Amino acid sequence: MTRLQFKVTHQDPHSHARRASFQLPHGQLQTPMFMPVGTYGTVKALTPRDLHESQAQIILGNTFHLWLRPGLEVIQKFGGLHRFMGWDLPILTDSGGFQVFSLGALRKITEEGVTFASPVNGDRLFMSPEVSMEIQAILNSDIAMQFDECTPYETNGVLTDEKTVKTSLELSLRWGERSIRRYRELNQTNALFGIVQGGMFENLRSYSLEKITEQGFDGIAIGGLSVGEPKPDFERILKYIGPQLPTHQPRYLMGVGTPEDLVFSVGQGIDMFDCVMPTRNARNGWLFTRFGDLKLRNAGYKSDERPLDPSCQCYCCKNFSRAYLHHLQKVNEILGAQLNSIHNIHYYLNLMSEIRISLENDNFQEFVKVFEQNRRIGPQDEG
Repeated sequence: MTRLQFKVTHQDPHSHARRASFQLPHGQLQTPMFMPVGTYGTVKALTPRDLHESQAQIILGNTFHLWLRPGLEVIQKFGGLHRFMGWDLPILTDSGGFQVFSLGALRKITEEGVTFASPVNGDRLFMSPEVSMEIQAILNSDIAMQFDECTPYETNGVLTDEKTVKTSLELSLRWGERSIRRYRELNQTNALFGIVQGGMFENLRSYSLEKITEQGFDGIAIGGLSVGEPKPDFERILKYIGPQLPTHQPRYLMGVGTPEDLVFSVGQGIDMFDCVMPTRNARNGWLFTRFGDLKLRNAGYKSDERPLDPSCQCYCCKNFSRAYLHHLQKVNEILGAQLNSIHNIHYYLNLMSEIRISLENDNFQEFVKVFEQNRRIGPQDEG
């Protein structure tokens, strides 16, 4: 498999935060970074032009959903997902493992893989580590993910016990070995990342990381967080396992999170993030700003002439008022979802850019203090 030539250029002396870069077939990535989620080959409500203007470096596609629709025959005709969706920068694809977690009663897990009832038409489908690697090879993603089982925080309302978590992560380890084997058989030179599981148990996280590291992946991800656990448990596990990940490889925290989560996690040594939150919240009128979160449906914004965030340079903030965006939200106009999404994605990507600059200038700790102070001000009260 590929060697990423991952290079750490700056290390914060007071935390595990770091500034790094690495090269992929479709471009170089600068970390820490946030990856917008494009499940079906599109980041909802945004064009590739919007993403370029927001300085997106890489986006995500979902193996499972693209397998169902439009199907591999269609994407294969285009030589992969990049040309099909008109995106010329790197793409990371999820393996389909999260659907093992999220589809619940629609799936059955065995040693061989997972049998699904298609959420589209009810057809019986089967995905295994080998199938996942074959799909991701056709998608030609710059970073593929191993097929794994995401351990739930709770099972039937009860904290998933240590024995169950260990059985699950050992299955993921065996699937990881099969993922690597099949990826190599397919002569793939793109990157393949492994996923550390282990639930809320530090000893199992260490065990999973030890075995994943031995398997020889190009990067390491942390899975099984932001799956419903209380914030103190999230922080406890991330503080424990994040700094233990190999220093010479990219570290990816899957499915996280709020702006505060991102800043906290960078301090634990994480390089890469993804989350549907900025676009999902945007469609629901929940905007992230330097001065806290703004909920557009509040009546107080009906005549507010200010932009969402006076400090923001996105297309939305430079051209439209809170009053207009409030109006679009109230009447459910498509333009509202687009403008809100442009802003939220720009906010997330700009936040990561500011973090990178603070690391380059050796003032990450000061950045964190100012960030936290500003976010507490609130969008009604900023100057």
